Formats: sequence, structure tokens, C-alpha cells
Amino acid sequence: MPSATGPVVQPLTPPEGSKINFGATITGIDIENLTDSDFALIRDALFTHQVVIFKSQSHVSPRAQYELTNRFDPLATSYGHGKTVDAKRSILHPDLKTIPHQPQVQVIGNGFVSSYEGLQNITLRHPHHKTFHATSIPEADDLTHTRFYRWHIDAALYGLAPPIVTTLLAVKVPSGRRQICRYDDGTGDELSVPLGTTAFVSSCTSYDILSPKDQAFCRSTRVEYAPHPYIWMSGAKSRSDGLGMVSQGKEIPLGDLPPIEQDKIQILPMCWKNPVTGKLALQVHPSAIRKLHLADGTVIEDLAEVREIVHRLQRPGIAPEYVYAHDWEEGDFVLFHNRGVLHSVVGAFAEEEVRLFRQCNVAASEFPLGPDHE
Repeated sequence: MPSATGPVVQPLTPPEGSKINFGATITGIDIENLTDSDFALIRDALFTHQVVIFKSQSHVSPRAQYELTNRFDPLATSYGHGKTVDAKRSILHPDLKTIPHQPQVQVIGNGFVSSYEGLQNITLRHPHHKTFHATSIPEADDLTHTRFYRWHIDAALYGLAPPIVTTLLAVKVPSGRRQICRYDDGTGDELSVPLGTTAFVSSCTSYDILSPKDQAFCRSTRVEYAPHPYIWMSGAKSRSDGLGMVSQGKEIPLGDLPPIEQDKIQILPMCWKNPVTGKLALQVHPSAIRKLHLADGTVIEDLAEVREIVHRLQRPGIAPEYVYAHDWEEGDFVLFHNRGVLHSVVGAFAEEEVRLFRQCNVAASEFPLGPDHE
């Protein structure tokens, strides 16, 4: 409910030793009854702070969640992945359930739920790194240690434009224990995280901390994504840090994919410009990349080389000191700028630990702005 003093935006206080410079909470706004001035404040806060948190929002309906999400792009109406989530071979297929009366809103989580918003007797599956990574944490350590499952952008990356914003509502949250998130990449990096956290990193920070030479490369390079990327990558496995795939030749051959429409293949800038601040974000979905188009017209087609280049550029930005691991509480309603952050599911649940979330994003009506856009 709105406060008597009006809306307040409060930047997050980073933990000691952290270099997190994004995130904010908003109080004093009723999401079920947004005014134009309320939305203007939310929009400005999202593009400024990248991740925006409302506490105690269990009452928010799927309709209001969709309407707020859609307000960022009123011409956009379809779920961000379109119908591709229905493809049985897609890696996204097992993780999402659609709310029947609000099909742009998905239910995600872990465990058995007897009834929720028109869904009956559903079993949710929290993604576990052992199903997606080339290596995995030993079984004996599985409940105490975890990994970043997959650093990504919420985007189809084929046909549909990447959503501007994703909203998440925590309906039911197991709590009480923490896990150690391990990178397992030889650096010794690890991070203590709350159970079932969602991890975020600022892609603007990822760009800012690069050398001037690498920044120039990023500004002038375009990324070509695979057609039907979530089917294409379904045979491959991820790096242990969740930041892109291991090159083992296990991708699905293009000839074995659903029919490919050439005009739906996406070649996007490596850097996306924030429409409010003008800052550049190194915004690449590392698991779906296939080629790099360089400023001089050269196209790097060797997949292993493409992945190594992108991983080298993005890995500094997911160092522990740059990761915001949100400590979910029931009723948390979080918006994140899907064109300015990467995020990852984290954590391993016991079967009886029930987690229930609502997620909403809509495929955008326009593609992201590149670095040269005025």
C-alpha cells in the first residue's frame, strides 16, 4: 500500500567488500493501482538502478504483474520466448508453467504444488547445474555447495526482440540455510549465497571495468546468435561458472533444427545503450552465441574461438565482488532491466523444499539501441 509520505527510492547498501553499484528498493507505491506518476518513477528507477525491489507484495495479481511489465513497452504483448518454450527439445521446456488466465505470466520454482492460479497438481523443477554443466559438484556436497546455473538474458534471440524488463514475485520461499556458490574454474572464487537466490551482475560494470582496447572492441562488434538457440544448445554443456558453453561439438546440427527462417536470425550489438542514462552495457547471452561480426567486416565463425573471446570479456564482471545475490523473502516483487543485467538461477533444493515464483516478460516491440545510436 502507498505510504503517507509518497514513493521513496532507496539505493541498496552493498555488503562490506562488495563492489556492487546497482539495485534499489521502492516504497510507497501500490502496484495494483499504478498512477502515471508512479510508473514514471518506477521506469526512471529501473533504468538508473537496473534492479528494483518492492517488499511485501504477496497481494499483487498476475494481471497487475503483467500490466506493469507491459507498461514499459505497450506495443509488446506476447511472452518473451513466444511459443518456443513448447518445443520439447528446448532446454527451457521443463522449467516453466503458464498461468491459464494470464499467459504472459509463468510459474517457476521447485516441488509439488496442488493448486495455484488455475494450475492443478503441478510439479516444479528448480534447474540444477548437474543437468546443464559439463562437470558437477560431488553428490556429498550438493546441499551445501552450488553453482551459477546459467548467466543469461531473458530473450528468444531468434525472431522476437529481447524483453526490456522481467518481473519476479516470490510466492513461497524456503529459507534458513545458505550455500557456497563455487566457480570451479581454477580461480578459487566462491561466494556465500542465500538458498535459491537469483544472482545479478551489472552489464554496465562489466563494460566499465574492461581495458580501453577491449571496450573499443565491444563497441564495434556485433554478436550473431544461433537459430532456435535453446534447441541448438540442448546437446552441449556449460562451463562450471555458468558463463557460456564448453566447445565439444555437441550442438544440434543446423539441419536437425526446426525450419530456419534467415530473417529471424539475430545479429545484435555487443554493447546495448541504456535509454535513460546513456551508459553502455556489455550485454551478451554467452550460451547462445554462434559468430562475431567485427568492425572490419571479418566474421569469426570458429565457435570455440567465439566463446573464448566472449568469456574473456564477460568473466571479470561476474567476479564475487560484483554479484548481487538477492535474499528472497515471500512477497518480494523484483523488476530487473533485462537489457542491462545478466542473471542466473542459483542453488540446489531438497525435493521437499517448495519454491513458488511468478515470472513475466514480454518480447519487445523494438530491438536494443547500439552504442552509435543518438
